[in-house]
Amino acid sequence: MPFYLFGLVFLLLIPLKDARPGRMQAQYDRARRLFVRGYLEESQKQAEIGFSQFKVSNPELAAKFQLLEAEDLLFRGMYPGALSLLGAYRASPGDHEATIRMLGIEAIALAREQQESEALGKLAAADDLCRSADLAVCGEVLRAHAILAGQEGRIPEARQYFQDTFAFAQAHHDRLLEASASLNLGWAAIQLGHFDETLDWSKAAHQAAVELGAEDLAQRSSGNMGWAYLQLGDSERAMELFTDAEKSAERLGSPRDEIMWVTAEGYVYRDSGDWGRATQCYRQALFLAKELGSKDDIVNALEDLAQVSVDSGKLDEARDYITQVTPLELADGGHVTANVVLTQGMLAAALRQDGRAEHLLRAVQDDANNPTTTRLGAGEQLALLYEAEGNAAAAERAYKATLNAFDSAQADLKSEESKLPFVANATRIYDDYIHLLLAQGKRDQALAVADRSRARTLAQSLGAAEGENKAATLNPRPIAQKTGATLLFYWLGQKQSCLWAITPTAVAFFPLPAQAEIAARVRRYRKAVLDGEDPLASGNQDGQALYRLLVAPASKLIRPGVPVMILADGELNQLNFETLLAPGPSADSSSTDSRDMHYWIDDATLSSAPSLAMLNGAKPARSGMASLLLFGNPVSPSEDFPSLPLFGFEMKNIEKHFDAKNVAAFSSRQATPAAYLSSNPAHYAYIHFVSHAVSSSTAPLDSAIILSRADRGGDSYKLYARDIMSHPIDARLVTISACFGSGTRSYAGEGLVGLSWAFLRAGAQRVIGSLWEVSDDSTPRLMDKLYQSLEEGQTPAVSLRQAKLALLHSKSRFQSPFYWAPFQMYSSR
Repeated sequence: MPFYLFGLVFLLLIPLKDARPGRMQAQYDRARRLFVRGYLEESQKQAEIGFSQFKVSNPELAAKFQLLEAEDLLFRGMYPGALSLLGAYRASPGDHEATIRMLGIEAIALAREQQESEALGKLAAADDLCRSADLAVCGEVLRAHAILAGQEGRIPEARQYFQDTFAFAQAHHDRLLEASASLNLGWAAIQLGHFDETLDWSKAAHQAAVELGAEDLAQRSSGNMGWAYLQLGDSERAMELFTDAEKSAERLGSPRDEIMWVTAEGYVYRDSGDWGRATQCYRQALFLAKELGSKDDIVNALEDLAQVSVDSGKLDEARDYITQVTPLELADGGHVTANVVLTQGMLAAALRQDGRAEHLLRAVQDDANNPTTTRLGAGEQLALLYEAEGNAAAAERAYKATLNAFDSAQADLKSEESKLPFVANATRIYDDYIHLLLAQGKRDQALAVADRSRARTLAQSLGAAEGENKAATLNPRPIAQKTGATLLFYWLGQKQSCLWAITPTAVAFFPLPAQAEIAARVRRYRKAVLDGEDPLASGNQDGQALYRLLVAPASKLIRPGVPVMILADGELNQLNFETLLAPGPSADSSSTDSRDMHYWIDDATLSSAPSLAMLNGAKPARSGMASLLLFGNPVSPSEDFPSLPLFGFEMKNIEKHFDAKNVAAFSSRQATPAAYLSSNPAHYAYIHFVSHAVSSSTAPLDSAIILSRADRGGDSYKLYARDIMSHPIDARLVTISACFGSGTRSYAGEGLVGLSWAFLRAGAQRVIGSLWEVSDDSTPRLMDKLYQSLEEGQTPAVSLRQAKLALLHSKSRFQSPFYWAPFQMYSSR
């Protein structure tokens, strides 16, 4: 990723005194407000008009307009224009505040023009003035020092200066400067690879910017969050933020910000393999950069175009871009950046200049000062180089070293919320490594590598993955014996997907089509089910094809009466395998359906698990008294989460299956998040929630169960996933019966992440969660049947299947999978 100062904010905070008539001052104040709000182009126009209007009649006011115009030019990325204007600027004698501000603007513009020594001179002069007086504007000088340090790549020093700026702003009760410092601290965190820290700082900056009406600051903080999400592997959320920021920058008249966000969109397209749209974005960025005359942005755009040209096989274009960018980087004593060196290495590899390629890629990988993602990219390219040379052993060593480096980077992340999506950064590396192993016939080793990538944060939290390579030592057959199930382990790859079918006596490998084909079918089939289609009645082609692709190859290893455990990957986590259409009549003797196909649930008891490592490290199942912790039927906190009559009905139906003395039920106003957290949930074998829930696939720990509002107000009605996983439990079963009613919002299911993930991490043996919004009409019926089967001594997985079959064969509208298929069993053992 090229080096961007996308956190740069340099706002005027203290208006200068003016003793002229109020009308004149009001005209200046209007232009200043436009600047603070981020409407830079309009502010610049007003400043230019004001200078022309008052340069004769009121030179002091004209000078203020002139300084404002220079600031506008600076923030629009028009650095030569800002410097030219300040060359004619003269502050009033003794006006230290205006002089300090002028020096700060000049320093940043000079730095952006690669004139660092001149910039340092300007800051030294500003420092001298600040030592003689305690002026609020001196906080901007601290910020300018930080920006210069960042420009020169001295990121830890830049961060310290930004921290000093933040402290200065707090001491002077300057919220705007404080918000600016928060934004820039988020930028520094990105450069250091602390992406979760970026989110914290950027969210704080965005909230303050919205409150202050500083639209430019809000736009940049949104973009910063986009960068963090991109680096954490959440490209969908990143693209949404980048697109919004680009539109905002265009509206505000800030072309340099447009360059940043359109370039960021290009990164998302490149990551997805859409070279054409990535190239369009980078060319647009280059066009805008040349219009601005911004050397840094021209360099960055040329770097990006060179890399995407190598990716797409356009080697002559790549060589031309590198030829253009190299002299620009070397000018004025500069150096060739890690991105350019990486691209040179990729180009050399493509041209089969293997020795040069290896030298360049190692130089990038071995330099600890290079960005984490750039070093990981160099490691991946080295592995691919060795593979192309036919040196499989060296390629394996390179993949292992790169993945170990990735693990170290992931371990440095502070929060579980960041660790979860950050795994996506290594997906392509894992895919290439697995492809290499399969090409050598090392199928067992490929399975171990695939499992290493699977739900690592969850497995580690359950004590199932101690040490970086423990997954490589797993023996899958004893794991199948331990679970008492046939394990179907899937890997979706860009070139080829895979299925391993694992029983206590055998491990069979089956090649599958590439990810794109499978994912497209999954999306279409899921949509059909959510639209209320009965796939069995319609003979849905995707439902049949997915069974043929994903299940039929392993059918000889799936024995009647033996449970099946799905270890899904990618889009398969959003597919309920029970709904797939198997050929012929059902193998279940209790079914009377004689059609030429049936739902797979008629043949098998299914559940899901994240990884072999987690199953291998599971504790023995809990036994003992059937105690129940029941929460539900809360007081509606808002119209988005209406109370539903069947909430109370479902709770009563569940309670009747337990001895009253073993039930702790919290309903109405007593059903609060605080009540759950203080209820000693580790004491109960069963935990059940009857309420609404909200889920976030991009911020899993923001998923929450909606309960009653506590006295303190705010969002005290949300039992967040982050709080759930911080309170250990050992429940045999947790059920999240989150009903969808007539509210104004649609509540998506959490799948493997979110609430189900949080309860498994907290120690639950099994969790029932939903893949999509569920019906408040059919759910009480299903849950009643579930607990009846549990009361009769059936396992949770068998009980859930029987409850679903009761709806499926009810000869009512509830036989549609929309009603019985959203609930899925997730197991940690």
